[in-house]
Amino acid sequence: MVVIAEPVEKDLEALVMRVFLKSIDVLGGLSKLAEYKTLTWLPSLARAVYCVVLREEYYKTDAEIAQKVGLTEQTVRNILRADPSTAMEKLKRVEELLEEERKDLKVHTAGGIAKLAYRLVKEGHEESSVFLQYCERVAHALDIPWAYMVLKRLRGTDFPIESADSLKDKLEGIYIKGRTAAEVLQELEYPIRNPAELLHRIRENLKMHGLE
Repeated sequence: MVVIAEPVEKDLEALVMRVFLKSIDVLGGLSKLAEYKTLTWLPSLARAVYCVVLREEYYKTDAEIAQKVGLTEQTVRNILRADPSTAMEKLKRVEELLEEERKDLKVHTAGGIAKLAYRLVKEGHEESSVFLQYCERVAHALDIPWAYMVLKRLRGTDFPIESADSLKDKLEGIYIKGRTAAEVLQELEYPIRNPAELLHRIRENLKMHGLE
């Protein structure tokens, strides 16, 4: 009998954050939202992301999602029924979208963007400028200089990373706890889907060598 392990709900917040940041990125970034005075969209977008992640990763029912997120079941259904391809079409004319929905982000649009961002994150397309900036700030706040340097060098890198060779040139000259980045990279498991996963695997490697 094959037992399929379900995702651990403690990972919910981390995945929601990643998808939320990717959602902002596909909308053009915070600066674009600020320019069009649509920062009020962020709560609606966050709720839509929660709905999508809770359904896709944790198989929650409409009622369970509604209770957790604080929406009606009908609103949850509308979000989950949204068509990502429609969101894609709207994003091709993002400035028109920003004008059309200047005050309130429509439920279907929020759901479509959340679904699109979730799919991109799961496929490893997480090279978002917003996500990298977030990771850099966290690394800086935690005083992890090697992580901050690695993230700065990763700008413009396409994920997933299939081998150490893809990163050697970008991380040349960086030392991680006394070891060259090239040495560390050779010992990591690939593919690596996103910057956060790369940092995690580097930290695990450091622990293995007693350096963390």
